[in-house]
Amino acid sequence: MTQLPTIGKISPAVFESLIYSRLGHPRSEVLVGPRSGVDVSIIELPGGAVLAATCDPVFFVPQYGFRRAAWFAVHILASDAAMSGLTPAYLAIDLNLPLSITETELTELWDGVHETCRELGIAIVSGHTARYEGCAYPMVGGATVLAVGAADRYVAANMARPGDLLICTKGAAIEATALFGATFPEALAARIGPELAEAAERLFEQMTVVEDARIACAYGVRDAGVTSLHDATEGGVLGGVVEIAQASGVGVRFDEQAVPIRPEVAVVCELVGIDPLAAISEGTLLATVGPQHADGVLALLRKAGIAAAVIGEMVSAERGLVRLAPEGERPLEHPGTDPFWAAFGRAMESGL
Repeated sequence: MTQLPTIGKISPAVFESLIYSRLGHPRSEVLVGPRSGVDVSIIELPGGAVLAATCDPVFFVPQYGFRRAAWFAVHILASDAAMSGLTPAYLAIDLNLPLSITETELTELWDGVHETCRELGIAIVSGHTARYEGCAYPMVGGATVLAVGAADRYVAANMARPGDLLICTKGAAIEATALFGATFPEALAARIGPELAEAAERLFEQMTVVEDARIACAYGVRDAGVTSLHDATEGGVLGGVVEIAQASGVGVRFDEQAVPIRPEVAVVCELVGIDPLAAISEGTLLATVGPQHADGVLALLRKAGIAAAVIGEMVSAERGLVRLAPEGERPLEHPGTDPFWAAFGRAMESGL
């Protein structure tokens, strides 16, 4: 059997061999089921509607402040649901909290969850809340976010087509940089200067793709615009691009030099020794768009103040996965285990 990673998500190979062949009872109304690289599942409903569903851990870091941490936790959950092209609407959340949490802290946490859901138009419809022995931050439960919409309005990461252009918002390693900035503000300021350290911490509020997806899909979907959406989380931009291509059964020509890398991202990633293209990047939307619609989608994103760029083209499967680098063409490969986790662990243990 393919080995499990030391930390982080299981690899596509493990997913295929261990999970994909064991999915319970098959049901015909499941239009898009679990698959490596696909953020959301799609279920057909009566009357020409579909239900989009996604499930993720509740990731909560109290060092960021309970309300701020709750904002981030909800946006992580909502961002995956938004990859359906539909509006996140319902949240079922299970909180398995450590015994150390106080009533005051739980109040702040829940107020943050409530307020963020209200801002996003999400109703909290079900859940479970308890304190247990053996539970610890940052993974303190799990949640499901649901969206409902017309059957001809959804997209998924497995719907990219040859000829589509690949758009990236905000740039690489947004989450990795923001989490280092929020966790080690003083140490970063001492190492890279206060301006870059502050810029890194400000990326915290950019760790969401809910608005990116809404604006891109407002232009149009499928033949009218966006054909697929993917949230560049673990594995970063590199992993996300590979996952779209593999899920859709197409090839890609990925131009690494076209990926925006902010100054604070470049400096922080160099300091902690990680490749920004391979690092976790909640906040970076990858969208494939019909070539005749790319300019229109880019214009809408930029009008909303969201930086975006074309970083490649989807091609036929026979042309393979190609990475265009300064030294020439080479195979595009999934980075595997995200380098952020080991670097962040080292920083937590010994500082920067």
